[in-house]
Amino acid sequence: MTIPIPEDGLRGGAFYAAVGTLIVTIFMAALDTSIANTALPTIAKDLNAQPAASVWVVNAYQLAVVVTLLPFASLGEIMSYRRVYAWGLVLFTVSSLLCALSYSLPTLTAARIIQGIGASGIMSVNTALIRFIYPHKYLGRGLGINALTVAVSTAVGPTVASAILSITSWQWLFAVNVPLGIIAIVAGIRVLPVNRSNEQKFDYRSAILNALTFGFLIFAIGEGAHSASTLVTVACVGIALVSGVFLILRQLALPAPLLPVDLYRRPMFALSSATSVCSFIAQGLAFVSLPFYFQTVLGFSAVETGLLLTPWPVMTGLAAPFAGPMADRYPSAILCGIGLAILCVGLSLIAFLSGHPGIWGIVWRMMICGTGFGFFQSPNLRAIMTSAPPERSGGASGIVATSRLSGQAVGAALVALCFSLSMSYGPSLALGLGAIFAGGGSLVSFSRLLAHNPFTAGRQPSAPRREAPGSGAA
Repeated sequence: MTIPIPEDGLRGGAFYAAVGTLIVTIFMAALDTSIANTALPTIAKDLNAQPAASVWVVNAYQLAVVVTLLPFASLGEIMSYRRVYAWGLVLFTVSSLLCALSYSLPTLTAARIIQGIGASGIMSVNTALIRFIYPHKYLGRGLGINALTVAVSTAVGPTVASAILSITSWQWLFAVNVPLGIIAIVAGIRVLPVNRSNEQKFDYRSAILNALTFGFLIFAIGEGAHSASTLVTVACVGIALVSGVFLILRQLALPAPLLPVDLYRRPMFALSSATSVCSFIAQGLAFVSLPFYFQTVLGFSAVETGLLLTPWPVMTGLAAPFAGPMADRYPSAILCGIGLAILCVGLSLIAFLSGHPGIWGIVWRMMICGTGFGFFQSPNLRAIMTSAPPERSGGASGIVATSRLSGQAVGAALVALCFSLSMSYGPSLALGLGAIFAGGGSLVSFSRLLAHNPFTAGRQPSAPRREAPGSGAA
């Protein structure tokens, strides 16, 4: 069954089926990341691996995602987003079974690389599919639901992992993806719309240069964060810079480049991407430093730390359904600017906590951070996607995921730098730096009010009123 891209979103049963498929898939992919992090000590012990070596279970996944995101986004514009999404889901499901059957750290790491490639296929075109599933005037609502799904899966990840590990082995953390993946594959092939493919050929040279650039860059950031050899780190950065220069020069001559430099000529897109990077650097600084802050500085246990981290994603999930529809009515520049300003205040309040704060004193500060981030995320996604023409939705979708992963990697590296300067004050320093990036992102966001967007200048252009596709539950 082939559902062509409609003029303005899907309707009726096709709409609900497509939205349901995306929710299940994104929930599964986001949940898998958080449960793998939680179970890492258990996996290392069971496979007789050193803790430092076991980190590659996470790093291999992240590297595979980063180096393939933009190539898959480009393939989506050539082959159709649905086909890339479906094959990514197939790889993710099969590799989940391989992870569950792994008997050593090398086999698990190899399976995680394949799983990362599959997740990349999903994430690279997910936002592009949302753009074509939802009517244009309800795009913010769709992106809000997507943000809510990610936030909920992140929030429940540690709890789900703990529950599974309490009754069975870590292999079941990956095995549960298999039945859900099969259902999502069948549903996706039947209900997801197919965009009109273009006649361009896939640029393999750009894909290789992209892999070298982002792969060595993220690897260098990770090595630098773990105080690796300076020579190795500098060499990796050098390779990334040289490859990046050649990649950009090659893209400038292409009408639909793999690295969407053409979209960065649009002020709204460039500023929205910069806002995204700032926000995820701030988030990376916070999420990596907060566990150390709560345990080593404030003296909370590991269980208490997990509970104290929960209010952030919970509030992000609660704010997202409100921020999404608001983005359909008000300029994203204002909503995102206010959201990041709130995040800046929240991080500052945590950074300057007293020596013996109460539980509630921490919780309400974390709630402020989560609320601010929730009001930023959906409107900024909407600004990025609507500032690109429909035929370049794949490139814009790839940049959404690349900005997030790159920002989080830089944030983690900056945490390591802060800790190297002072272990006692390192967490507070990292949180203060996160507040600075959040504040800077807020200023960049407000600057978008001066940028002209040819597709949506703040409010949506007037159009005949239509009823929402079903009730607000979608």
